[in-house]
Amino acid sequence: MTASVEDTFQRPVGELLRGWRERRRLSQLELANQVEVSTRHVSFVETGRSKPSREMVLRLAEHLDVPLRDRNQLLLAGGYAPIYTETSLHSPAMLAIRSALRRLLKAHEPYPAMVVDRWWNLVEANEGIGLFTEGVAPELLTAPINVLRLTLHPDGLGSRIVNLAEIRANILTSLQRQIISTADPELQDLYDELHGYSGLSRPDHPGPAEVVIAMKVRHGEHELSLLSTIATFGTPVDVTVSELMIEQFFPADDATAELLREL
Repeated sequence: MTASVEDTFQRPVGELLRGWRERRRLSQLELANQVEVSTRHVSFVETGRSKPSREMVLRLAEHLDVPLRDRNQLLLAGGYAPIYTETSLHSPAMLAIRSALRRLLKAHEPYPAMVVDRWWNLVEANEGIGLFTEGVAPELLTAPINVLRLTLHPDGLGSRIVNLAEIRANILTSLQRQIISTADPELQDLYDELHGYSGLSRPDHPGPAEVVIAMKVRHGEHELSLLSTIATFGTPVDVTVSELMIEQFFPADDATAELLREL
C-alpha cells in the first residue's frame, strides 16, 4: 500500500531517499557515483546515521529524478523549508503560462487539445474537445473532470471508442508507469477505479504495419481515427507548472482530418 502524505512527513528523510533510490532501481554505489560522494555516505544518509545537508537532499533528489512536489516533502522530512513554489494557475504570476497554453490550444483547432494536471484532471481545453464530451453522462463533466475516467467510463467516451480494450490497456500501462515514477496514492486510486471497469475484452495485438495506437471513435455515422502526443514545460521550478501536461490529438488519416475540419 502506498504511504499517505502525512505518513511521508513522519518518515525520516533517509528512509524516503532510500525508497526513491529503490524505485529508480539504483544501487547505493550507482547513486554515489552519480552524486560524486562515497557509498558509505549514501548508506549513512539512508540509515539515519548522517543528517544530509539541504544541498545534499536536493542533489540526491535531482539525480533520482524526484518530482518537485516530492522534493519539497524530502526537504520537510529533513528539517528544511520547501523551496519550490506551488502557484495557482489563476494567479497574476501565471499570466504568461496561461496565455501560452491558450494560444497553443487555440492554434491546434479544429483538432482536440487539452491541458491536464498530475492527476489527469482537466485544466484547459479548446473547442475541439467537444468531440469527446458529446453524449457523456453529466456527472462525468462535473468539475474536476478527470479525462481518463471520462475516456474509459462506460457512460463516457468509452461507449464510442471502437478499440476500447486496446486503448484501455495502453492507458493503464502508462498510468502504472506514472505511479511507479511518482508513488502518488491518488493515481493508484484512479488506476484501481479504471481497472475495475467491467465489460472490456482483452486487446488485440498491434498489427505489423502499426507504429502507434490510434484511438478510433464513433461520431454519428463516421469513425474517426486519432493519434495523440503529450508535452510538458521545460525546466519548470514551480510545482504547478511541472505537473501540467498538454495532450494534442491529430487525425491519423485524411478522412478524419477532412471531417474534423467540417465539424
